[in-house]
Amino acid sequence: MSKRETYEQKTEALLAPIMEEHQFELVDVEYVKEGGSWYLRAYIDKPGGITVDDCEMVSRALSDLLDEQDFIDEAYILEVSSPGLGRPLKKEKDFARSIGEEVDVKTFRAINHQKDFTGILKGYDKEKIVLEMENGEEMEFARADLALVRLAFDF
Repeated sequence: MSKRETYEQKTEALLAPIMEEHQFELVDVEYVKEGGSWYLRAYIDKPGGITVDDCEMVSRALSDLLDEQDFIDEAYILEVSSPGLGRPLKKEKDFARSIGEEVDVKTFRAINHQKDFTGILKGYDKEKIVLEMENGEEMEFARADLALVRLAFDF
């Protein structure tokens, strides 16, 4: 297991009791380097949406626990936020919750000369996802070919 994965898993474990206590959902935790700085990000949600006050409360509680545990070697910036409108689908529960919803899919390689697709999520398993396209046809995508799957949103 990589250092990144270890940090993410340990952070998820620290967040679990906080999420349970406040009936929040932990959508994702990521430890990434951007622009020369490390970021530890926790994405949380609840029915009706997360507020700034919710994020601040979780951030303070998590920060205290991270200071106590002190398992991250590098300096990092802690961020706690909502997953946003175009929330990525990463875990099985994300796909299950999104059946029947419109999703955007980006693939690593072109399929029929394109890498971006939008359709209704009709099904998924460990190997593939199935979208119903605008023309009514179903299209299967191997999970290994997917760079990103997220809820679609229109402005």
